[in-house]
Amino acid sequence: MESGVSALQAGTVKVGEFHINRIGFGAMRITGDGIWGEPKDHQAALDVLRKAVDLDVNFIDTADAYGPEVSENLIREALHPYEGIIIATKGGMTRSGPGQWSPDGRPKHLREACEASLKRLDVERIDLYQLHRVDPEVPFEDSYQTLLDLQKEGKIRYIGLSNIEPEHFKKALAMGNFVSVQNNYNVTNREHEDVLKLCEEHKVAFIPYFPIGGNQGGTNHHLLKQVADTHQATERQIALAWLLAHSSVMLPIPGTSSIDHLRENVMSANITLTDEDLALLDHLS
Repeated sequence: MESGVSALQAGTVKVGEFHINRIGFGAMRITGDGIWGEPKDHQAALDVLRKAVDLDVNFIDTADAYGPEVSENLIREALHPYEGIIIATKGGMTRSGPGQWSPDGRPKHLREACEASLKRLDVERIDLYQLHRVDPEVPFEDSYQTLLDLQKEGKIRYIGLSNIEPEHFKKALAMGNFVSVQNNYNVTNREHEDVLKLCEEHKVAFIPYFPIGGNQGGTNHHLLKQVADTHQATERQIALAWLLAHSSVMLPIPGTSSIDHLRENVMSANITLTDEDLALLDHLS
């Protein structure tokens, strides 16, 4: 582990019985352009995954749709047998080309997707399996019951939900336990604050995707730069530090294909924002 660079420094969040270091890694961007196909540099993708673990990242988030299949295959090649690492994946989205995504929450598809992820990741049970997106053509209860069934069969340890609204949270809670929610959320996009509050209330981990804005220009704001300058940090680091300070159930998963950006992301765990910083950043909401 590099001196002074460790995801451990941000503390941990509980995901089921797992204690996860609060800077995770989102493995979407290790694939090709448009989250489609193989990466331009196969070895570099493996190196980024291994470096993340070296920096005390112990939570890797992926999905069968990343590539598709590419991200899961790279994770297996780089990190199997995953000693001390939690691998979270998702099912419920299909791909037809770069940047094209379609939900498929049919029980038959979810079962087939889970079985395929088990084989690609080379595990007997997936630590955290997440419904990637609610399919408007399929009753949510049917999709969620499939995950509960897979859990009873021993193929899933814990269930997570992604891209949900409060109504889905409450329906799932009435049917059985889940341990995480993954929604789009960052310092400039707090649309799902209501879902975050439910997570806090029920002690469910909240995994913000696009934690530094993704391609939405989320760190391009003068207030972020103002706070970053006072800490001799980057706007990206301040965006991550804000998430960590905003809620104790927060588990950011910044993704990158660059070791330099990976190191920068993990170093955000060293930043302690002041009350003045937080008050200033509240104006971004």
